Amino acid sequence: MSERSAAGGEVIPLDLTRRRPRKPAPVTPSASPAAGERARCQQVTASGRPCRNYATASGRCIVHADDPTETGDQERRIEEAARPEPLAAAEWEAIAAEVLAFARRRLLGDYKVDPYGFDRELTEQVLMPLARPLYQRYWRVRTTGIESVPSGGALLVANHSGTLPFDAIMTKLALLDEHPEHRHLRELAADLALRTPIIGPLSRKSGDVLAHDDDALRLLADGELVGVWPEGFKGVGKHYRDRYKLQRFGRGGFVEVALRARVPIIPVGIVGAEEIYPLVANVRWLARLLNLPYFPVTWQFPWLGPLGLLPLPSKWIIAFGEPIATDDYPADAADDPMAVLELGDRVRDTIQQMLYRTLMGRRSIFF
Repeated sequence: MSERSAAGGEVIPLDLTRRRPRKPAPVTPSASPAAGERARCQQVTASGRPCRNYATASGRCIVHADDPTETGDQERRIEEAARPEPLAAAEWEAIAAEVLAFARRRLLGDYKVDPYGFDRELTEQVLMPLARPLYQRYWRVRTTGIESVPSGGALLVANHSGTLPFDAIMTKLALLDEHPEHRHLRELAADLALRTPIIGPLSRKSGDVLAHDDDALRLLADGELVGVWPEGFKGVGKHYRDRYKLQRFGRGGFVEVALRARVPIIPVGIVGAEEIYPLVANVRWLARLLNLPYFPVTWQFPWLGPLGLLPLPSKWIIAFGEPIATDDYPADAADDPMAVLELGDRVRDTIQQMLYRTLMGRRSIFF
């Protein structure tokens, strides 16, 4: 997302992880390779495309060098050359200027939100960058089939797990970062999530809306990508022994929404979230006392105290399936309980099979 500064220049996005790559040193022909290899390396280097084994940092061919004992030293120099340089002073000044401009806009209220409270600027420049290290480094999320998500209105349906709903955040970030059109996912959230202090307002700012048919239909009519987790709290709070076994999909409300809006349903299978907080017990009396759907006891919590809140670094895979069309159903199919039940079972079976296939191809939980 680009903004204009007061001076009229282009503002650099708030991405403090950006690094300026080091300019490669000019490649010169090696003096140490044998005669035949020297001629080949010189010829390739002169064309501007160095030998794939050529060490640009040292001007030596690490494979064809006369002294093989220098190979390790050459590789070390290549790694040093590939390391990113720290940001230059001018780049730090540009970032600082954008931070100050962002803070000024927030203080003056010079920003836009949609009727549901979605703040695109805050989401793209603050909230998603905070979650990106978890996505890229900690859980090392890999996606498959994300290109099958259409550009228009669609209803995304996924399995829910993990004791805490990090899977919804990672799915949102996957579509923003890896989809060709960098789409925002408008998630249908439970009333409890939106009423939670701090978390609720931030959820609305990031695009979440109350799970209500009217709101979902309006968003789909506007061409938005809407996400729903039909298992609800039954899925996110299930026992570890029931991992990757889909719970009941409610009464099929999401199917009725898709049929009325005439939009495709995108099945999504998420593998890896089940292992971040392996739930081994649910303290029901404490959950009722705190007015919570469940009170989890996991491998880490409460045994490790505050450290038990740290999720385990499992390896995640988010598989996006082929769209399931709804426009070939009759116009009044949403009012037909049998049609709704049949389509709901089809979506549920599709996601379950996607989970099984992904699990069969997974070599390890953490690697």
